[in-house]
Amino acid sequence: MVWSIDSETGVLKDVLLCPPDHYQWIETNAIAVETLGSGRQIDTQRLHSQFRQLEEAFDQAGVQRHYIAPEPHLPYQVYTRDSSQTTPWGPALTQLALPARRGEAASILRFHGPKDGFWRYCSRGSIEGGDIHIIRPGLLLVGWSGVRTTKEGATQFAGWFEEADWEVRLESFPEHFLHLDVLFCMACDGLAVACIEALGDDFAAWLKGRGIRVIEASYREVMAMSCNLLALGGDRVISPRHSARINAALRAEGVKVYDPELDLFAAGGGSVHCMTMPLRRGPV
Repeated sequence: MVWSIDSETGVLKDVLLCPPDHYQWIETNAIAVETLGSGRQIDTQRLHSQFRQLEEAFDQAGVQRHYIAPEPHLPYQVYTRDSSQTTPWGPALTQLALPARRGEAASILRFHGPKDGFWRYCSRGSIEGGDIHIIRPGLLLVGWSGVRTTKEGATQFAGWFEEADWEVRLESFPEHFLHLDVLFCMACDGLAVACIEALGDDFAAWLKGRGIRVIEASYREVMAMSCNLLALGGDRVISPRHSARINAALRAEGVKVYDPELDLFAAGGGSVHCMTMPLRRGPV
């Protein structure tokens, strides 16, 4: 099967996950550094319980789960968002920035296999899936901080969509925030959660001009990974339970919220958007 998505908000049919068998916090981002500095320890039993809650949310939403095999030397492999990107034309192999994570490409290559292959291979600079937002058919947003995703990597990826006559926006942001999906995620068609305080008024105006309303997140919520949610389509999302205010705001908009506990993953600098790569969505 050639996997394909053309939006962030179409009904999710299939998703790629990785079990947290070898998960541990490592100093790859500001949130993880703060967690490690606090002396906090991972409760392994709770960690696996939280992952099971995520799996159950997908089951309840009718989403088919697929897996890559975890490897002992890749503690952040659970964040499947970064190592590939499903596009309207098939999967693209991204270019991970950190040496500690580059080995994750092997499991992605094995998953898609020689039969189906890849639509594109990113080869300039670095680009990670957490910075790529295929908002809807014809509209692409790619963030870059110069660290995890570089301008060169973002420009190469964006260029492929521009060749297909898509509107593309490249959005720079401070490296402190790791990936754009820490600051911005689509919740459903026409509604996003975003930290406008960090992204700025010009970005807010760009969203408004494309008919996208915003539930605003604070800096404190951003650093708790509360912007990092996954649209399931059909006005449904998965959002961490600790994102209580944002979840209440989503429900007030008529959105059904599945809210597994994910605070142990959030403490490592990633949450549900980071932990998932959509493989197939229905049309918006």
